[in-house]
Parts: sequence; C-alpha cells; structure tokens
Amino acid sequence: MLTTGDTITWIGTDDQAPTRTADTVLHLDGALITPAFVDAHLHTTATGLALTGLDLTTSPTRTAALDALATHARHHRHHTLFATGWDETRWPENTPPTAGDLDRATHGAPVYLARVDGHTAVISTALAAAAHAADHPGWHPTGLVTGDAHHHARRTADATLTTGQRHAAWDAVRTRAATLGIAALHEMAGPDVSSADDLTGLLAHAATTPGPAILGYWAGDLPTADTLGARWGGDTFVDGSLGSHTAALHTPYADAPHHGTLHLDTDTIRDIALTCATTGRQTGFHTIGDAAITTVLDGLDAAATHLGPHRRHTLTTARHRLEHAEMITPAHLPRIAALGLVISTQPAFDARWGGPHNLYTTRLGPTRAATLNPYATLTRAGIPLAFGSDAPVTPLDPWGAVHAATTHHTPTARLHPHTALDAATRGGWYAAHADHDGHGTLAPGHPATYAIWTHPTTSAHPTALPHPTAPTPTCHRTVLRGQILHDTLT
Repeated sequence: MLTTGDTITWIGTDDQAPTRTADTVLHLDGALITPAFVDAHLHTTATGLALTGLDLTTSPTRTAALDALATHARHHRHHTLFATGWDETRWPENTPPTAGDLDRATHGAPVYLARVDGHTAVISTALAAAAHAADHPGWHPTGLVTGDAHHHARRTADATLTTGQRHAAWDAVRTRAATLGIAALHEMAGPDVSSADDLTGLLAHAATTPGPAILGYWAGDLPTADTLGARWGGDTFVDGSLGSHTAALHTPYADAPHHGTLHLDTDTIRDIALTCATTGRQTGFHTIGDAAITTVLDGLDAAATHLGPHRRHTLTTARHRLEHAEMITPAHLPRIAALGLVISTQPAFDARWGGPHNLYTTRLGPTRAATLNPYATLTRAGIPLAFGSDAPVTPLDPWGAVHAATTHHTPTARLHPHTALDAATRGGWYAAHADHDGHGTLAPGHPATYAIWTHPTTSAHPTALPHPTAPTPTCHRTVLRGQILHDTLT
C-alpha cells in the first residue's frame, strides 16, 4: 500500500511493488492492515474518569466495591468522588449500595456511583443535598436515583470537575483509543448525560490536540447544537435501560410488573424529524425496548407522510440513527429499512448480558432474550450497522466488538467476521453522514485512515481475520488521514 499525504494512492502485490517509488518504505513482515476502527457511541468524559479513577466493573461483590471506594477516597480527599460500573445483578448480594454505605466508606464525601448502564446511580448524602435530589422524581431514600433525580445528581457532580480533571480524562480516552486502532469517536453528549460546556471543551481539545477525531452529537435543544457545531440528537432518550427496568417494552418485564418508561411520544419524534428534513440534518434516538423502537418508527413514518412522496427522500437519505435498538422485532425490520435508518449498536452488550443465565434472560425471560440484537437479520435486510462501546458502560475494545458479533449468544444472529469488521470501521463513518464517505475502505483515492496489526492467525490467507479465540491483535500504528496517532514501528 502506498500513501501520499492523506490519501491512499496504490494497493498491489509484492511483485508490483518494485515498480513504485516512495520516500519511506516499511516492511511489515506479514502484518495485517485494516481500516482504522470507529467507536460510534461513547461518553468521553465519563470514560476518562473510569480510566483515570475508580471503575467497579470487576468488583465481585458489593463489599469489594465499597472497599475499593474507601481506598479511592483516601487518595482523593477534598474532591467529589466518581465511580462507575457496578452491577448488582453480578453480585451475590444482588442489592445496590446505599447512601449510608457511601457515607461510611468515604467519611461523608460527595460521591456519585453510576450503575454500569448509566441510567441509575447511588449518591452519598452530601451529593444528594447539593443536588436537591429528594425534590425530584426518581429519588429513593436509600440514595438510589433514577430519572430526573439522577440527572440532577449527575449534573451537580459533573459541575465540580476541574479543567485539569476533564483534560486528563479526554487525554486518557483519546490515547487509549489510538493504541486500540481507533481513529474516530462519536461523543454522545446531552443535558442528561454531560453538559454543553463539557462538549464545547472536548471539541476544542480535539481540534488542538492530536488524536482520534471527535464527532460530537448533542441530545438537547437545537440552538445549543448549532452553537456547539455538533450534530443534533444522538442519545436523545426515548427510554432507559434493561438493567434499570426503564427500557420501554410492549410486554411487561419478566421480573417486574411494569413496561418501563417512555420519555418521548410519537408527535415529538415527528416534529424532530420534520425539523431535520427542513434543515438538512441528521438526528438519532436512544431506543432499547421494543415499545421505544415502535414509537420512533411511528414518529418517523408520520413525518414521512407529512412530507409526501416528493420530499420523503429528505428523511430517508438523512441516515437518522437508532442508538442501541436492542429489541428490534421482525415487524420493525421493513420499516427500519424503508426509512434508511442506521443501527448504532454495541455487540459487547450481548457478550456481557446475553445467554441463558444473564441479565437479558432475567429481565425478559429466555424467549425474548434470545431475540435481542439480531445482527445477521439486520444485515440481510440491508440495514447498515455501526459498532460502538457505549463506554464507560463497556470498555473501548473494537476487536472485542467484532468477536462478540461473530460469537453472538444466539447463533442465528452471528455475523461473518468481515461483515463485523465493516460495521466496526466503515459503518461508523457511514453513520456520521455522507461528508465522511470514503473512510473505512482501503482503496486508491480513499483517505489514508488505517491501522497496522500483528496477525495472530494460522491461516495462510493474507486477509484472514483473527479467530475469536486467538489473542487480541496488537496495534502497531493508527493513522487518520495520513496523520500518525499511535506508532510502535519507528
């Protein structure tokens, strides 16, 4: 492969290479070159805080999590304490911590302890008082917060972050991403997950500091998105999460006597889509439960009807996104395809919570759980996929996403490895709209955006991808438009 500046100018075979001239030649000795990865859904500051702070994902028990928090508190006095990743369904106690537990572990410090799904947290007494959490729906006397109480607690905690903490978090994420062969990150910001100031700072940081590109989405008001220079929508909450029993379902949960929570209705979604059609914008919606997906499709179909046959293309060619979209049903498939939607999905969710004895089965029962994330069915229907991590919900791990999609707990949902790689690379650029078309393909005339890897495969075929049971490839170089972001070759 020959690159000139930011463009691939030639790809050929060994016997053709001597006919080409280059200023610099690298002999890669059988290494694998792929398009660079894209993480199409993450929360950068929260991910950075997990990388630089306290991540409870691997805590085996509730007691172990509280012990880790106590140790962390001893080294971070006079700060709001952030931690993420706890999951009571993986603990033998099967119960979340309480505000009293946090108070005792930290001697009364303000603490924000986010559940792994990011839709629930436990907060300390000090943070609850500062956020006036008890005045908002979703407050529980144990210190558990959901809904509005959770949003107020998160905003209050985030407001205490210093500029130095934010910069350290952003640097940690972008450095880590580059070492994993990731050249672009889709930041899913919004008033209920971060702040406009946080996104402003992140985009400015990315514009002035080398590293993976940051494509910003703002799930708040349109004027703020315009001011930020961000895409409008993305993680606009239509429902919540399965872990928190807040994903909106047509049929009640198997382990709770309700259907979850819808945050938006059909008319609101229709109006968002019509605004996008008028202004030439892309948007996206956070949908996990089948009822939430149906609500979005109803709203988009209503917008298409309003636009009429001569203007419908302004909606169907916009590449509007469904984020997560885990409970897609057969009835949804033709509607998604007809609307030209992109499914921005996280294969690591199935790897972590799928299967007969894990969260999905607990929440939905085995029959419904086995239908989640039907990747092969989606691709057969011609529906484009883009892979992300939703970090810090699951870690940055693009090869892990590829492997999870090819080893899905439901065999009929599994993807071919090359299809999965395409969703993890070109799919992310496609989901970012047409101004990024061309990225994610190794061919002359396309952007020089690629990664170089060790090739731990026993296959003699040069394009064979690593088997899921093989060691994770090591990235030796990550390149974005000809700019080297990570390098161990020189």
